[in-house]
Amino acid sequence: MKAISCLPAATEMINELGLDSFLSGVTFECPSDKPKVVRSVLEGKHLSSSEINEIVSQHVKEDKSLYYIEQELLEKIEPDIIFTQHVCDVCQVGTSYVEKAVYQLKKQPKIIPLIPKNLKEIFENVITVAKELGAEQRGIELVEGYLKRIKHIQSKIEQNNTQKSSIFFMEWIDPIYNSGHWIPELVQLAGGKDALASPEGHSNAIHFEQLKIYDPEIIVISPCGYNDEKAKKEVKQLEDLEGWKELKAVKNKQVFLLDANFFTQPSIGVVKGIELLASLFHPNLFPTNSHE
Repeated sequence: MKAISCLPAATEMINELGLDSFLSGVTFECPSDKPKVVRSVLEGKHLSSSEINEIVSQHVKEDKSLYYIEQELLEKIEPDIIFTQHVCDVCQVGTSYVEKAVYQLKKQPKIIPLIPKNLKEIFENVITVAKELGAEQRGIELVEGYLKRIKHIQSKIEQNNTQKSSIFFMEWIDPIYNSGHWIPELVQLAGGKDALASPEGHSNAIHFEQLKIYDPEIIVISPCGYNDEKAKKEVKQLEDLEGWKELKAVKNKQVFLLDANFFTQPSIGVVKGIELLASLFHPNLFPTNSHE
């Protein structure tokens, strides 16, 4: 069986399941030596968050995709199955675009869209991927192991009757975006609460005044698509915002920059994300977790 992953999350699941031998193609963002079937107009460009936002906004306005498929490579691979996504066409190539590309193929592969809005659905996707590749039990066992890790965190927080800290999880820097989809749930499971979040919905741009009024105890900055090194160059502009240095989290040195791959990718990596957040929110309870 030949499979193509059109999103890094599916690639991560397949690798974690030990089923990477089935992979015949991936996206340009996947840390894999497999052929890159999905590309982006933003690939290789060194742009600021505001420049990226401008390009994305223009593409959305014109109903154009940020991504494209290497059609000749797709035809050469002749895949049996393609994993795609139907959550955010800005973050990854969408199912509808993949369907148009597949329509031209002589051999029609099975398209499996992954559409998670929360953690439960992310884990269901892990089992779906495993099942489609003939290893359903392996998927079930993998999920059970991750659920135990989450339960350990929750139990420890509950046993210590620990108060939930007020958190703001920033998914984009310029403009400032709140967190959406499954991320608010990750924050909650780690022992925090984010009053500005959009649970199971799309993240949205917010006014800095809203953040000032909220004045959270902890700010987590994790721009979608950025690793922490790239984000470090962008985060300095926040210091120029009037009132930034007066925020409670800033004054108490409780602003943390984390790799977005632990949060924005709807895969098993989010469990590590919960553990990282727990170590930030409750370092006395989880001193061994690293957030470097």
